[in-house]
This record gives sequence, C-alpha cells and structure tokens, in this order.
Amino acid sequence: ILGVPPPPPRRLMAAGSRPTLAVIGAGVAGCALVAELRRLGWSGPISLWETGRGPGGRAGTRRSRRDPALAIDHGSPLLNIRAPTTNTPPALLTPLLERGWLEPWQGVIAGFDGQERLRMDQPNRFTEGLLLRGRGGMDQLCEGLLSMAGDAITCHYNTPVRHLQPLTGGGWRLADQNETVLAEVDWLVLASTLLAHPRSLRTLGWQAVPLRAAADQLRDPQLDHGLAVVAAIRSEARSNLLLVCSDEAGRAWRRLPFRLLELDPQARQRWGLSRLVIQPLEDGRCAVVAHSTTLFAEEHLEVFGSKSAVALQFARTAPRGLEARVIAALRAALASAMGSRIDPGRLAACDQKLMRWGAAFPVAPGLPSELMLCATSRVGFCGDFVSGAGFGRIEGALRSAEGLAPRLLEVMERAGE
Repeated sequence: ILGVPPPPPRRLMAAGSRPTLAVIGAGVAGCALVAELRRLGWSGPISLWETGRGPGGRAGTRRSRRDPALAIDHGSPLLNIRAPTTNTPPALLTPLLERGWLEPWQGVIAGFDGQERLRMDQPNRFTEGLLLRGRGGMDQLCEGLLSMAGDAITCHYNTPVRHLQPLTGGGWRLADQNETVLAEVDWLVLASTLLAHPRSLRTLGWQAVPLRAAADQLRDPQLDHGLAVVAAIRSEARSNLLLVCSDEAGRAWRRLPFRLLELDPQARQRWGLSRLVIQPLEDGRCAVVAHSTTLFAEEHLEVFGSKSAVALQFARTAPRGLEARVIAALRAALASAMGSRIDPGRLAACDQKLMRWGAAFPVAPGLPSELMLCATSRVGFCGDFVSGAGFGRIEGALRSAEGLAPRLLEVMERAGE
C-alpha cells in the first residue's frame, strides 16, 4: 500500500547504567515514540503515563466492559498520509500494516453545504492522500505501536501527572494532584502540551503551568524558548456528541450514502457542526459522532463530559444541568442538519454522551523541530503540534516521534558515557 519501504533503523544502544525515560501522554505521539525507540535498539527503561483509561488520546476508541459490542471512535475516525513525493511515509506504518493493526479506510466520504446538499468529491487536509484506520477501532493504532515496543514498557493508565520537579544533578520527579511521588526518571518527554501550556490555568483551574514552574528553577534558555513557543500555540477545541442508536434510527443512519461527512464553512456556520461520523456496530446498532465547530466548543469549555478522563481524574464538573443543555443543543443541530433523513424523535431516544477535546487541532506554525529536545534540561516534546509534514494530524504525531527518537538516543548515550 505504501509503495516506499522504510529506511533501515540505525541501531543505537544505551550505554552504562541505561538512563530511565518517562513519556507523558499515551496518544499517537507518545506510543509512536516508545515504538521507535525500541525499533532503533534502545533497551533502557521507559514508563508511559496517561490520564485516560487506555492508549489512543484523540485516536482512541470508547469501549465498555458491560457492553462488549460497543466501540466508538470518538475523536479521529481515520488517519491520512499526505506526504509530498519528496518525503517517505512514516516508517512505523509498514509494520503496523503488515501486522494487521491498520487497514485501508473503505468508507465513503462526502461533503455537505449550507443548503443541505451532499457532494461526494470534497476532499480536505484530513481526507486526502492515503487513508487508513485501525482494524476494529482507531485505538488499535496505539495498541499496535505499543506491541512493537514490547513488554519492557511500563504503562500507567488512569494516572494523571500533575506536578514536575527537577532533581538535583539532573532528572525529573513526577507527582500526582496530591503531590504523591509517582516516579523519578533521568529524562522526560511530553507527548502532549497540557503540562506546558497555559490553557490548563483556564480549563483546569491550576495556579501555575507545571513545566513552566519547574523551568524557572533550571534557567535553561532553550527550554524557556520552547515553552514560550508552546504557550503561544493556539488550538481549536471540539465538543463531540456520541450517539448509540438501535432499531429504526440505527437503520436510517446505516442507509445514508456516506460514513464520513465534512461540513463546508457555510454549513458549519449554520449548524455549529464540523463533521459527522457513522459507525455501524457488529450487533446491528449504529454509533454516530457529531463534531462541533471550534466556536461552539469554545463557548462551552467548562463542559468536559461527565464520563471523560479529565472530568473524572481532575474532578472537573460542569454547573448543574449544563452538560444536558450542551448535549441537547448538539442533538438539535444534528437533527436540523439531517432534515428528513433522520427522524428527530428517534434521535432523541438514542443513548447520548458528550466528549470535549480542549486542544483537538493545533494552529500553525507550531513548535519548530529544533526546539523538540532540550538536552541540558533533559526534556523533549513530540506531537502533532510540532511543525512539519502532517502538522495538526496523526501523520504529524508519527513524524514528530520518529524525528525525536534518534536525537534523544544520541544525547542519552552521551550523557551515559
């Protein structure tokens, strides 16, 4: 499918006492980083820390122990590779495809305008190029990456890191919201911007940005520069309505001639929706995910979704009744946009939940690649917020991890000599 074989990995091995590494964030970038480190031959201890119940982040799949047939891709429904002909695809894609973790996306993608007209030829930056999806759910992308990393990765799910403390002589102490020490490591990589971006002050009510507060003790100009750039990155939020429909409502969704609907600017302005994803389930039900516009999400930033990891781990609850009103507003917008295609009465009877992504899509230019690694402070960054090919998409998360891994190995080797 890819056509171009990945270059052979350059083998680098840890020296001396094998430094320890903590990666915060088990989204695509964090999982890709540990997979690439292992692919390059690193055998040192790695711990992966994640607030959510499992890997995936915005490429995750909502599942239920009580409902085995339920699997909803509540963020990204697919990944696309738009690399120019001068660039090779991310090297990690080949083993993921060969081992069956990824498969080609086969669904129909349509556009939708403000006059309720479907257009079947409206690609955009998220639907151009090579289209892939996780086999059985988008979370299989990260599950596959972690399988490539092997058993030597220690994963800590449902474990938010809240405080970062530099250690005397180098290294980092990680602590939770109660300041209970979680780990002490030699090197630290942030695979998301939550602990480095001031949005945490607004959305989570924190008094200080964790990495910024720690950096004040280090006085590392490169880290200060990187944090200033990260703080200036603007990200678009999304509020996603998750519906699980059965009976006639589910059959009506299945009969529609698309599986992914992208709304054009006029349609987004009219209904406050940006994307619609239809996911038929194996037991006959149908899951539907309606993505809001940035404007709608920004107006409701205090509403995370009562079942979301952030709400549960950081005890963030919306004012009484507000979550229900947000769900009702998104459901009404969806019913209006679909018109006669879907019965609004049956739509209201579907199981309904809310998921809010506070930093769904970073806005260019992002973090320059030369600021991804601050060797003096032993801090690295990777994610779709790093500038370059694939910026703002899963492709960018993969490429940033593949770009950071060899540089990180080199400086860790030098430090261990």
